Amino acid sequence: MHHWFTHDILDAGRLPLFLFFIGFIVGFACTRVSVRLIRAEKSWWFGNVSTGATHVHHMVFGVVLSLVSGVSIVAVSVTGSQTTLSVLACFFGIGAALVLDEFALIFYLRDVYWAEEGRASIDAVWAALGATGMVLLGFRPLELFQLSGLSPDDGWAEVAITVVLAAVSLLLAAVVLAKGKIWTGLIGIFAWPLLLVGALRLARPGSPWARWRYTHRPRRMERAMSRERRLRRPLIRAKIYLQDLMAGRPDVPHAISEAESVLDEVVHAAPPPPGSAITPSAGTVGVASTVSSISARRGRSGTMVGLPFEGDAAASRSMQSVPPSGEPHD
Repeated sequence: MHHWFTHDILDAGRLPLFLFFIGFIVGFACTRVSVRLIRAEKSWWFGNVSTGATHVHHMVFGVVLSLVSGVSIVAVSVTGSQTTLSVLACFFGIGAALVLDEFALIFYLRDVYWAEEGRASIDAVWAALGATGMVLLGFRPLELFQLSGLSPDDGWAEVAITVVLAAVSLLLAAVVLAKGKIWTGLIGIFAWPLLLVGALRLARPGSPWARWRYTHRPRRMERAMSRERRLRRPLIRAKIYLQDLMAGRPDVPHAISEAESVLDEVVHAAPPPPGSAITPSAGTVGVASTVSSISARRGRSGTMVGLPFEGDAAASRSMQSVPPSGEPHD
């Protein structure tokens, strides 16, 4: 452990990034513990911060902390020591955690912290942790396509090949994201073989790619839906269980039953593009019947599952998750 820290962190100049990572984790963990204690109305813990009748979300403190520490990093980036940069990076990580913990409020522009939509914040935090962790471990975006250090002494051929291969990698990433595979695309930027695998495999049935390519190919859509239900079930259970540990209601039976409910909502065929006409056939009838047996509700195609929520059923579920009026929520 000591050798790894000395060789891969200190000697490699990654101490500021390491402390950003630590600050982000500690900031997020402390924030979640704090809001859970506030929501539980513990008398020995401080409550929400308010100015008059206005509740001040911790996202506000995160924005200020990120801005101050970020500007300070820029100001001392040339003349400052690694120790100074590391301390500032740690504060920047704490500020970023405070902001991303309320990512859902920014996304929806309304207070959904304890609602169903509020769990988008957990997804944003995991994505940030995953990307930062990959960089910290030494992975770099498009690293395998950097054939050389691209110095002024490099020939035009090397530069051209590097740029072309990087562009191909970004194109593959765009295809993977269009197929609805967020994590494959995110990690694939650092490990390009994943991009190739993700680009070749079936798209998720509610993704933009399925909307564009599968609406006239019912058998492929049916395969995509069958695969989604089979592979997504354990992943959804694990995700819901982790979200419950962070956001409330840590109950394993709930995670199992909720996984089925989520599958019923999100596993659906993407609608056809606007203006396209689909001629009914035996295959399309088969897909329609499969969709009906899986989900009674349709959603727009997209790569973020459940974002935004649609329909009266989702709205009622969100309302059930919102704390009663007057209950602390942050």
